[in-house]
Amino acid sequence: MRSIDSRRWSLTLKTTSILVAAALAAALLPRAAPAQTPNPVLQALEAQAKAQPGFAGFLAQRGQALFAKAGNGDWSCTSCHTANPINPGKHAQTGKEIAPLAPAANPTRLTDTDKADKWLKRNCNDVLGRECSVHEKGDVVVWLLALKR
Repeated sequence: MRSIDSRRWSLTLKTTSILVAAALAAALLPRAAPAQTPNPVLQALEAQAKAQPGFAGFLAQRGQALFAKAGNGDWSCTSCHTANPINPGKHAQTGKEIAPLAPAANPTRLTDTDKADKWLKRNCNDVLGRECSVHEKGDVVVWLLALKR
């Protein structure tokens, strides 16, 4: 009988060891990032764009190009927001400091649709001399949301 008990004990120890090792391994595995909350500004722009014929999605590359493009009087978005919107900027005329534009550096950016609409309209008029299209706004927003620190 003693040999049976020692076998059970041995099996119990092996099983316990395996379970402990599995628990430790699971604790050390990288955790999946939590699902990102959809951006309200981007959602509003997508809804507007989908109402127009031929919408195939926004492109970050186009947004980056538009951001750097010189417009009215050689101004571009980079004139105030820098070529890397993760960094703080400075207004080209007044010198007033501007908080980083990219949500990766400033989590409050692009969370309020009314505020985003106001500033996109104003800045597009300043830089391009006209209001940006919904596609242009969406491209820039997608690019800004994709930037990482």
